[in-house]
Amino acid sequence: MELKTVLITGGSSGIGKAIGSYLTAIGHTVYGTTRSLSNYPHFSEFQLLEMDVREPNSIQMAVSKLVKKEGRLDVLINNAGVGITGPLEETPNHEVLSAFDTNFNGPLNVIKVVLPQMRAQNSGLIINITSIAGYMGLPYRGIYSATKGALAILTESLRLETRDFGIKVTAIAPGDFATNIASGRYHAPVKTDSPYEVAYQKTLTTIDNQVDGGGDPTEVAKLVHKIMQIKNPKAHYKVGPFLQKFSVLLKRMLPDSWYESLLLNYSK
Repeated sequence: MELKTVLITGGSSGIGKAIGSYLTAIGHTVYGTTRSLSNYPHFSEFQLLEMDVREPNSIQMAVSKLVKKEGRLDVLINNAGVGITGPLEETPNHEVLSAFDTNFNGPLNVIKVVLPQMRAQNSGLIINITSIAGYMGLPYRGIYSATKGALAILTESLRLETRDFGIKVTAIAPGDFATNIASGRYHAPVKTDSPYEVAYQKTLTTIDNQVDGGGDPTEVAKLVHKIMQIKNPKAHYKVGPFLQKFSVLLKRMLPDSWYESLLLNYSK
């Protein structure tokens, strides 16, 4: 097995940390990123770099530091992201833009910085962490679904643009895993005078229960490692509970009205 130098955005917690710890244990050289190193004075699982995916200068400094030390960058895992929930009508525009800035613009910013290095190497692998939610318009999670769906489509375009440079690009869409994503999620407040109050509150409770009861994020890490060993990865991979993965197939097979009914029943 060839050992790689790996950069994971959002590597200080959740799925990113699970991926980093797993790859480090195997022997890969792993760097994770966080917006504030001072928040992790005792982090020892792997090396952390300070980086804000919304700031190109911050990305350039972190990547340059890594390449100067290691001489190369073999794998980029775009994992940094934020959650957002709320009725579309009641979600503030600035929160919508903020979610896209991290979940879509952020990965694109990092990709733009690492591509010259990977082209110079004539090799590299970019893995974008999307979401099964990006395959469907979930009620009260429409903005999150849109950001992840956009990143999945970007992945398809990037694969075609970089194939002549020895660079492989793929997307992993996780379902629900037990992480701390809910703690950093923006959710529009539940308003007592809102026509969405009852349905939205039920959805928030369901989301929190699904995350708390989610699987071990090491499952995502194992898939990442598997992809790293594949000569020609597929465009898309899905990982998570069977029913969530199967829901993507059902969307392609069922009439829209049937699928919407399933989503509504699942949300309730």
